[in-house]
Amino acid sequence: MAPLAAQIHDFGFAHFTSYTQNPNSRRTSSVFFGQRVIPGTVSFGRPSSAFLRLKKGGSLRRNLAAGPVRVVSEKVVGIDLGTTNSAVAAMEGGKPTIVTNVEGQRTTPSVVAYTKNGERLVGQIAKRQAVVNPENTFFSVKRFIGRKMAEVDEESKQVSYTVVRDENGNVKLECPAIGKQFAAEEISAQVLRKLVDDASKFLSDKVTKAVVTVPAYFNDSQRTATKDAGRIAGLEVLRIINEPTAASLAYGFEKKSNETILVFDLGGGTFDVSVLEVGDGVFEVLSTSGDTHLGGDDFDKRIVDWLAMNFKRDEGVDLLKDKQALQRLTETAEKAKMELSSLTQTNISLPFITATADGPKHIETTLTRAKFEELCSDLLDRLRRPVENSLRDAKLSLAI
Repeated sequence: MAPLAAQIHDFGFAHFTSYTQNPNSRRTSSVFFGQRVIPGTVSFGRPSSAFLRLKKGGSLRRNLAAGPVRVVSEKVVGIDLGTTNSAVAAMEGGKPTIVTNVEGQRTTPSVVAYTKNGERLVGQIAKRQAVVNPENTFFSVKRFIGRKMAEVDEESKQVSYTVVRDENGNVKLECPAIGKQFAAEEISAQVLRKLVDDASKFLSDKVTKAVVTVPAYFNDSQRTATKDAGRIAGLEVLRIINEPTAASLAYGFEKKSNETILVFDLGGGTFDVSVLEVGDGVFEVLSTSGDTHLGGDDFDKRIVDWLAMNFKRDEGVDLLKDKQALQRLTETAEKAKMELSSLTQTNISLPFITATADGPKHIETTLTRAKFEELCSDLLDRLRRPVENSLRDAKLSLAI
């Protein structure tokens, strides 16, 4: 998240042409505008003067002043482009502030949908209609960005929309409503565009530049694809920062004492672990590990599969083949998972989940935390390995 930037031409340097007493002779000088920057340091803030002064040597022994000069200021925002939800922040009064969207929320669902009449929906409004429009509602797209179809066979089975392969083996997302195939970058660009538009309204200033965070274990292809999404959205992505590094920056922003911290970042579609040393404005990454095929979506899927298996056993109907039922199961699974963070059990109720010749069918069941942990035992083991690897690479051990 970067502060207000003042610019004149190339970050503080402007080229002016001064004329001597000889009209056929011209001399060009570079002048520095604003605060003096000491080598090896970074200085932010508004320029100390609104006038330019050029010092001439040689036979022309006088100073040339050019001014007043208009300062062009612009906001640079920080964006967390998440698998499930996204957020945007900016510096306000010297402090990072999460920007609220037009719906008044601090996070925006990373969901894009197209209605039957071709209208595009982004964010919460797209998420709300997902159950009745599953084939044209795109979510968890971050799991496909910058990847080949061969890499995401398992992930493609977890979504209600159709994921296909193009002639180059790249991932494409089918949108029957408008008869078009989208690249994952195009869908992500629409989420970025909404975030930036909301930030522009919140800040009352046009936003064209951003710093975007990505999982630490993203490869070059995924990072490039993320920058491409920003470009499609009309953004200049100044920098790509690893999400654990961004978390440590936020944690140690004003800390003076040195600390060694471990960032455990389990997102919607990716998992990262980083060990860093922070303190006195210096951040050093000691080690990084993770799993780009592991996230909250996988925990949701275990609940979905459990519900679908029980329903098929009792009713003989496979709900996983019904895209509308699958979307309802997915939303209910996420809600149940969240409730089990604070409760020992949760009730799951899905009336009219489907219908057979015998009439409408419903799901009424209870999921305990113990059962959920049993369903996800192998996923929990997969979380352990990157933590151990990261600690070993940093030459650290757990204090027990």
